[in-house]
Amino acid sequence: MTSIFHHNFLKDVTTILDNADDYDVIIQVGQDYYKREFRAHSVILRARCPYFKSALTANWITKKNNMILFNKPNITSTIFNMILKYINSGELVLTNHTGKQLFDLLIASDELLLEELFTYVQDYLIKEKVDWIRKNFDLIFKLINCKKLQCYCFEIICESSHPFLISKTFSLIDVNILSDILKRDDLQVKEINLWDYLIKWGINQLPDLKDEKIDNIKWNYKKFKRLRETLESLIPLIRFMNISRVDFFNKVRPYMLIIPNDIYNEIEEFHYLVTLPKIKILLPRTGRIDSNIIKEELINILANLIDMKNVNDTRTGNDPFYKFNLIYRGSCDGFDNTKFKYKCNRRVASLILIEVQHSNIIFGGYSSIGFCSSKDNSNSNHFIFSFEKCKVMQTMKVGRANVGQTMKVSRAKSNPMNDNKRGFDFNGELYMVNQILHLENFGRYKRISNSSIYVIKEVETFIVVCN
Repeated sequence: MTSIFHHNFLKDVTTILDNADDYDVIIQVGQDYYKREFRAHSVILRARCPYFKSALTANWITKKNNMILFNKPNITSTIFNMILKYINSGELVLTNHTGKQLFDLLIASDELLLEELFTYVQDYLIKEKVDWIRKNFDLIFKLINCKKLQCYCFEIICESSHPFLISKTFSLIDVNILSDILKRDDLQVKEINLWDYLIKWGINQLPDLKDEKIDNIKWNYKKFKRLRETLESLIPLIRFMNISRVDFFNKVRPYMLIIPNDIYNEIEEFHYLVTLPKIKILLPRTGRIDSNIIKEELINILANLIDMKNVNDTRTGNDPFYKFNLIYRGSCDGFDNTKFKYKCNRRVASLILIEVQHSNIIFGGYSSIGFCSSKDNSNSNHFIFSFEKCKVMQTMKVGRANVGQTMKVSRAKSNPMNDNKRGFDFNGELYMVNQILHLENFGRYKRISNSSIYVIKEVETFIVVCN
């Protein structure tokens, strides 16, 4: 049996490193008045830091009196003191440091290839420095490798877009970052406002235009052309279907010269001929579903399931455009069969979503004839599905009816207020009994889960409208 005493070993080694006079490296950090020297041990630096493992080789180092001299003017003494503490002891205290200092530590840990520290500082900023993050998107977006922190910034922007759009940061943001934001389906902002701010962003990138009052009536063709070139990659990302006809006429049409002809023609046909876009115009990003269970960005996945396509297929203007109108929510309308029947007794295409307690799995089902139909259902499109909240694409399971299998729907009695044994019922394999969800496996659908019983946390039903 091997006894392990890591704690005392690390404590003793740390004491030696902090106090010993047998150091062999002098590292000078900072510049001018703020220069400071740190003493270190090359063997520890090489063992703990990939950057120093390469930098302290014989081909790179400078020696004086058998002492290795190393210079890092771009790292301040405060930051390097934290890094050296981490390297020597594996300990780090961040509580008394500002958001800017922690961000500088993040940059330094990235440069020195300290992956563990780099990840930890990102997590700490997200947890403890949210206010600083909100005010410094521009700094964060400039750090290319900082993906986790950038993703968190995207989430903040999408949930509350207005403060970002009116900030000075917006006008300074890189075109590639702005493109990534505009691609988001969960961006919570009116599309016409997004168009207005995009125009302002484009003008701000052109030195001779940004100081002018925005008055495109007086612009010449050359100015329009330059703005068009600046916004060329961004204009196709605007969801023009979410802009009203009045706003299109008043705010978009005056800039028609900066919009590619094929896109502009589709916008006009959509607004004035009520023709659905076929190729160029992206589907709306918001307002298609009012759900407390799923996010707006999952709509295209549900649409693909309804159309019997792969969940990750890209939808175009040639695909049907679906909107999901809420008609029942358990937390508001009551978790019982009678109330479900009363609210959902419609013989139209319907979707149901179920969130259960003590699980991150979402269940659901779709029926092209609704859940309370009495008509022939032999040709209906119906399926059940499940997925994990944070791993939708990786965990999506779809149970379509086996060949020849019709859907047995739970029909309402002549009096919809009569108590029925079940609310919705997908052939006895996914059904609701008041606030209990039952899953069975009889082979009528491809399996989405093992047989089980769950307590329903939330259930929502939507009428599926195809425009």
